[in-house]
Amino acid sequence: MDASETQADSAAALPRVVIVGRPNVGKSTLLNRMCGSRIAIVEPTAGVTRDRIAVPARLSTPDGDRWFEVVDTGGIGIVDRDDLGPHVEGQVQLALEKAHLVLFMVDVRSGIMHLDKTVAKTMRALDVPTLLVVNKTEGEKLHWDVDVFRRLGIHGEPIPISAQNGEGLTDLYAQIYAACPEAPSSRPPGADAMKIAIIGRRNAGKSTLVNHLAQEERVIVSEVPGTTRDAVDVLFERDGEIFVAIDTAGLRKRGKQDDAIEFFSEARSKRTIRRADVVVLMFDVSRTISAIEKALATYAYDHHKPVVLAANKWDLVQDKDPEDFRRYLDSQLPGLSFAPIVFLTANRGWNVEETLGLCRDLYAQARQRVTTGELNRVLKRALESRGPSKAGHSVRIRYATQTDVAPPTFMIFVNDKKRISKDYLRYLQNQIRKDLPYDEVPMRIVLRDGRSDPDGDSAR
Repeated sequence: MDASETQADSAAALPRVVIVGRPNVGKSTLLNRMCGSRIAIVEPTAGVTRDRIAVPARLSTPDGDRWFEVVDTGGIGIVDRDDLGPHVEGQVQLALEKAHLVLFMVDVRSGIMHLDKTVAKTMRALDVPTLLVVNKTEGEKLHWDVDVFRRLGIHGEPIPISAQNGEGLTDLYAQIYAACPEAPSSRPPGADAMKIAIIGRRNAGKSTLVNHLAQEERVIVSEVPGTTRDAVDVLFERDGEIFVAIDTAGLRKRGKQDDAIEFFSEARSKRTIRRADVVVLMFDVSRTISAIEKALATYAYDHHKPVVLAANKWDLVQDKDPEDFRRYLDSQLPGLSFAPIVFLTANRGWNVEETLGLCRDLYAQARQRVTTGELNRVLKRALESRGPSKAGHSVRIRYATQTDVAPPTFMIFVNDKKRISKDYLRYLQNQIRKDLPYDEVPMRIVLRDGRSDPDGDSAR
């Protein structure tokens, strides 16, 4: 077992349940049902799922709630429009090699198809417990058709379920637990790990970066644009600490999206930003900054996410000066002028660890707390240098206090918040960033006066 396998196994520390089958039998629907969230894209097109999607799932068993890692895989035998079928099946094989239990899924409405027989042959050769799961058995009539799948030669009783409606899952979960009785009742390691979202447009190098962080071929890397479709969580470990890198689909303009899959991919990418602790915005330095990067930067900023600007493929632009490129970025992404930048070449592993180091720094910054005394000393100096008063109006800032972290949030009490301009709020924010340990992360300033609503007004 190599180092990457050791890290992956220790990071997961859960029985790994792998769902396999031909395309369109309902594997992604079952994953979403088991983990209680719409993690995987469900769309009636063969080959939607390409990478392994691994998610911790808490299942209700006869001995109470237990935790498992559930892995969705691409359909075996897909005819992929981008010729990625071999890559997809390679990911399936990697998942099977590390499985503790396999759920071989078939579709009762379609009956036994040639690809089902192909998958069954593979399953019979595995030295891994396998459950035959017969999906889409809504209604009593379809239950009569379940027995036909015994012909596939999978040991044990076929388990009829409806992944869409949730029927039959109690029995399925009981059998999963019977096959993996070591499943823990407590939350898994990594449940509270730092989440790093890797975002950007197509072919920026996101999947390559994730694989280098994971130190294994965890997601498919291809020159084909749009290879990644789902948001894929990848657990990895450094120095005993567990992280989650989230690979996302490369985006392009709405008007150029080919189908619903790309629409759902964009929605998954935005959801990933919202649930991330730190965002890595990757871009290919040999291409100009596009509306896609600008929109992603704005979305991350609007959701108060710390951002690392990752200038990838730096080896291709030997003539560029880092300082000049930083000035170019600031002109294109002015809202992130405080965000740190890293120059890397992901396919060579150059500065990948430095990227992770920056993520850790931003994660720590966003969770810093300062005392009310420290904050008000900074505020006093800022007021002495530049007051907020408008002509003919008396504007007074009384005091400030920190109310939250991630993002750092400061409540400032004033006599009349309507008299405080946005420009002055930006000035205060810059002073806080300069004098307190928040120089590279977004923050919120909330104004309160005697007439304020409980939440106050906020600015960043």
